[in-house]
Amino acid sequence: MTGTTDDHRQQRTEGYSDWPGLEQVFRLERRRVDNQSSQEECETVYGLTSLTSANASPARLLELIRGYWGIENGLHHRRDLTFQADRTRQTRGHAGRVMATLKNLVIGLLRHAGYTNLAAAKRQCDADLTLALIRMATSSPT
Repeated sequence: MTGTTDDHRQQRTEGYSDWPGLEQVFRLERRRVDNQSSQEECETVYGLTSLTSANASPARLLELIRGYWGIENGLHHRRDLTFQADRTRQTRGHAGRVMATLKNLVIGLLRHAGYTNLAAAKRQCDADLTLALIRMATSSPT
């Protein structure tokens, strides 16, 4: 689906709650239109923040939300392409969450070691585990 539209309305929430640090409660309405079927899908989500309305207007909150999902989607996309995460079917206990965490850790270590092409780095590390461990430990891809 493409063509996402976000509608963010803010209501004053001062004194709304005695929850420590709570400054704003907001509602975000999303409308998506599938370009092939022209079907519209609506979703309403709610959020809490410790940012005051002076520090985070509705437009700023929307920027922060979009920025978060951009990062989240980018990490998921890399994890899925490099490790085929969506094909993994570990459902016992916390196995899926543990594997996702380990894959995120490996991606972070590879990036910290200076690799920019994760697929090439994975192929290289798959071919030589000792080399992979040395490169991770020294944070030097050369």
